[in-house]
Amino acid sequence: MILFVSDLHLSPATPAVTHLFVDFLAGRARAAERLFILGDLFEAWPGDDCLEDGEDLLAATVVGALREVVGSGVEVSLLHGNRDFLLGEGFAARSGVRLLPDPFVLSLPTWQFVLSHGDALCIDDTDYQTFRAMVRQEAWQKAFLARPLAERRAIAMAVREQSEVAKRGKAGYLMDVNLGATEDFLRANGYATLIHGHTHRPAMHEHIVDGIAVERWVLADWSHTRGECLCWDGEQLLRESLVPQPAT
Repeated sequence: MILFVSDLHLSPATPAVTHLFVDFLAGRARAAERLFILGDLFEAWPGDDCLEDGEDLLAATVVGALREVVGSGVEVSLLHGNRDFLLGEGFAARSGVRLLPDPFVLSLPTWQFVLSHGDALCIDDTDYQTFRAMVRQEAWQKAFLARPLAERRAIAMAVREQSEVAKRGKAGYLMDVNLGATEDFLRANGYATLIHGHTHRPAMHEHIVDGIAVERWVLADWSHTRGECLCWDGEQLLRESLVPQPAT
């Protein structure tokens, strides 16, 4: 059994979502062989050195929970999102999580998937794509990580606020995948079933590419009232709702 999740956007401001994710790792995820996190696990990640900050309880809690589920025998892999693209080898070493390139082709005996966060397909949002290209450059990341941690956190918060304001003024189609780019992506990846997040528009779409029917599954984002995982049982994909458990 393989599970897929995305867009948890964990932050100190959303403790209920963190609690739901930790419960998921301690419970439902333990029944899987593999877990894939397809980006935006965190609302922001200022750099792996935040793990050395004893006051960063969120990072310590999540890394500890991931380390425990990996220790139980579940293979956990992660793709970078647009919010946590600075997750690095320090995070991977501490958590036991494997960092994957985007896209990543998952070839199984009975099926083939291609996994992506999904933001690279939203090409109509040219402002975002310009920003994305800048922050993914090694030189930019090196310069940013050279700043003091407190300054990086402040910058990340300001960027998040600017992003939320900008989104409210954008047409809806700008924040969804571009059909032509998506079909080109499916073609380039051998018509494999695509699983992605980012858009917060959970659905299953069927694309006809070169006469071939190809499925595209969009993962749901998480909230304080509900999470979701997509489960591959060896034959089909099924959505599973995750709800907070009452305190005992």
